[in-house]
Amino acid sequence: MAKSIIIIGAGMGGLAAGVYGRINGYETRIFEMQAKPGGQCTSWSRRGHTFDPCLHHFFGCKPGTSVNRMWHELGALPRGVVPLADCVTVASADGRTFADYYDLGKLEETLLELVGDMMDGGSMWKKIVRFPAMLPVLKWMKMDMRTFAARFSDPFLKRAFALLVYSNPEAPLFFHLLRHAGGLDGDIRWPIGGAGEFARSIEKRYLALGGSVRYGSRVEKILVEDDKAVGIRLADGAEHRADIVISNADGRRTISRMLEGRYLNDTVRGYCAPMTDETPFAVDVFLGVDRDLSGEPSSLIILLDEPATIAGHPCDSLETQLYGFDTSMAPPGKGTIKVELTASYAYWKKLYEGDREAYRQEKQTVAEQVIGILDRRFPGLKSQVDVIDVSTLLTWERYMGGSQGWFNFPNRKLDFSLGEEMTDKKFKTTLPGLANFYLVGVWATMMGSLAHNAHSGKTIVRRLCKSDGKEFRAEP
Repeated sequence: MAKSIIIIGAGMGGLAAGVYGRINGYETRIFEMQAKPGGQCTSWSRRGHTFDPCLHHFFGCKPGTSVNRMWHELGALPRGVVPLADCVTVASADGRTFADYYDLGKLEETLLELVGDMMDGGSMWKKIVRFPAMLPVLKWMKMDMRTFAARFSDPFLKRAFALLVYSNPEAPLFFHLLRHAGGLDGDIRWPIGGAGEFARSIEKRYLALGGSVRYGSRVEKILVEDDKAVGIRLADGAEHRADIVISNADGRRTISRMLEGRYLNDTVRGYCAPMTDETPFAVDVFLGVDRDLSGEPSSLIILLDEPATIAGHPCDSLETQLYGFDTSMAPPGKGTIKVELTASYAYWKKLYEGDREAYRQEKQTVAEQVIGILDRRFPGLKSQVDVIDVSTLLTWERYMGGSQGWFNFPNRKLDFSLGEEMTDKKFKTTLPGLANFYLVGVWATMMGSLAHNAHSGKTIVRRLCKSDGKEFRAEP
């Protein structure tokens, strides 16, 4: 008889574990608390506008790569994808614009137009436009965006380059180099329809393979006998048994609540400690506008001439995505905008728990501030706003049932090596003293990327096959 697997959560790791589990002959059942697949790989619609909090730069579009093969195995590809001209564009209040084009020739022209011969030593642009050649150079791997940006003498470019990785000056330079290389060789594209459609395509493959998903099924407890995971108990009291239990749920909730904190050591206890209070993308402001955005850049950072305080957090720039490149994201002739803000988890949690009306009012205030800033960049936009939707970390916490909203990473240092491309070495997936149990997703990878989290599900099934003495198969 085939071994049975219960999977908690239909996020990327859970869906992937389900697909590869079915391909390799395991009986798999996914229990998902929400009514649709994807977990944080999700989107929703408001008056014909699609709001996507998940996708930024989607890797795996280049044929022949390991990630591309995995997306094909999972049924996520082939699909319609849109090539993007630039990685990110930065605009200042005085009208200067820097488009960080993937095409190196256009990037060089843009830089020279902006600063002419003002580059430090006259050779800075050569270092910038030769991203792939820079990757093996160790000194670039240790540098952050702020340090690299400081090499410019032009004040605008000094400020702009520091923010190219999701407005985080402390982000490693090599993250930007990887994105740039991915866009240059065609590995980065935008999947038409966004995150929700992407997740549904994997769910479709899983169901076609004979897997089952129970939506609206919140797992409250992982059943354990003789230090072996043997099943789950749902919020309605129903119990389900299996040989293996895999959790794609929030790690803190899984370890502290579903397993009642029984399987800890100092390392795991440290992982479960709260993350930093200041969180990037803590607030998403989504706008549906009666405006054609097809001529705008896909990703735009707007530099403010004067700092603003938004949701209690000082802000001197806005990180935005403008979806004019994907006509499925808005009704004909209209556009969808996302603005992502850094904020304090504690700030929003105190508001939400103390005064729901104050919480609602603060979301409205944030939206009004953002619209005011955007209106200066796009004159007339304020009167063109059709629909507003604001999500915070507390929105994510309610939706995901986890801790600290979407930022539910284990509290540990990034454990990542450029030298290992999607190998199994860095996946930490088990708990001390507990058999037949595995973690997948963010807590197995410490990476926010869809590819790493999906690959964690593949990794677990490969290990199960090895333990059971059978050859792992990646395709039916």
